[in-house]
Amino acid sequence: MEIPQKEPVHTHNLVSWKERISYAVSDFACNLSFQMIGTYLMFFYTDVFGITAAAVGTLFLVARIVDAIDGPVWGLLIDHTHTRWGKSRPFFLWFAIPFAIFCVLCFTTPNLSMGGKVVWAYITYIGVDVLYSAVNIPITSILPSLTNDTDERVTLSTIRQFFGTAGATIVTVAALPMVNFFGGGNQQKGFFISVLILAIISAILLLITFANTRERIQTKSSRKAIPVKQSLKALKKNWPWAIIIFINFIYWLGMQTKSQVTVYFFKYNMHNAGLASLVLGLQIVALLAVVITPAVAKKIGKRNTMLMGMFLAIVGQLILSVGASQLNVAIIIVATLVGYLGTGFVSGLIAVMLADSVDYGEWKNGVRAEGIVTSFSSFSAKLGMGIGGAVTGMILSAGGYVANATQTATALRAIEQNYIWVPIIGFGLSAIALLFYKVDGIEDKMQADLAAKHQKENEEE
Repeated sequence: MEIPQKEPVHTHNLVSWKERISYAVSDFACNLSFQMIGTYLMFFYTDVFGITAAAVGTLFLVARIVDAIDGPVWGLLIDHTHTRWGKSRPFFLWFAIPFAIFCVLCFTTPNLSMGGKVVWAYITYIGVDVLYSAVNIPITSILPSLTNDTDERVTLSTIRQFFGTAGATIVTVAALPMVNFFGGGNQQKGFFISVLILAIISAILLLITFANTRERIQTKSSRKAIPVKQSLKALKKNWPWAIIIFINFIYWLGMQTKSQVTVYFFKYNMHNAGLASLVLGLQIVALLAVVITPAVAKKIGKRNTMLMGMFLAIVGQLILSVGASQLNVAIIIVATLVGYLGTGFVSGLIAVMLADSVDYGEWKNGVRAEGIVTSFSSFSAKLGMGIGGAVTGMILSAGGYVANATQTATALRAIEQNYIWVPIIGFGLSAIALLFYKVDGIEDKMQADLAAKHQKENEEE
């Protein structure tokens, strides 16, 4: 009897362009909806729905406590999932539509008392947060299963980030014009219709990701459900994972404080709310960094590429402080361009370095647990974004911010602190953490050892 040939361990050029694009549109879909939430929901709550900044800040913090549970739980569920579609891929099918529904509910304004509004906000925001994990964690956890080729992973992550940044740019530029167009002066109606359209598109794109991707890296452990205790072993002394998770947390804390108050800054500090869409739209320059990330990373390494990005982001914020103090639009635009160029290098590599930490956990501990290792990416990012939201709310409240009113000098300084100085702290701490990341130097040996291990496992089956 002829013995069937095992699938090769190496997968060079196995991921077609159709699959690459289908994988990338998942992040485009998530950013279409969740960028709207991350950038405009606080403004919507305070200036449209009528909830106080302090209450919104508390809500964001409570939601992060929930994330401390739901992120790892989704990761464990992925590790326990074993279907004909794979481990991560089915989650796009199961949760695309529920996620879209809750996105719309977040921007729905039922006629309630102040207490009722707060309760509604808690239910819908925490709901969309939990469901976001259900569709976003699989985007990262599926990457190690698409290919084991390092260069191909960088390419996949780069294309994904390109689409993700494009989605975020579309939302930040078009959101307020869409609200004005569909609302005709009624912001409640405008936000609802705009988010409804974005949510429908997001659900369709996530289903396309499900239909056209394949989990082809199947190891002995990944073909069966992994017990919780064994999954956690993948994290033991996994320092690359710990470093990237910390960076993901503190980086997004800084990014969130800035994005949330962008509308406030231009509405109250610059007295021109329309500039917010223009400046947010400048993040399209991040696409340039994303496009050249594979070439730069191949030349100087992933760690050094991300470190360069953090440095540019810090420089951009320092220039921004000059522009804000002088209320100079030209300087603010230059600062924003420099900052977005830096963050483009950063965001394109986080998922790749997390995929590397999956390999590192298997190399060091003998356990390949894509779900639990990568689930902390969503958890740490949302934790950072949530604490960033809480920090924003507390600083605005302490500064005496009052919605739709002429702000005091203290309130204007509070907005500026969120827009400029909190992000600098996040970028600086991230850069320091990167100095301890050493995977680039051992990657060739790690991949060679894992290839031999997988080959042996396949031969024994």
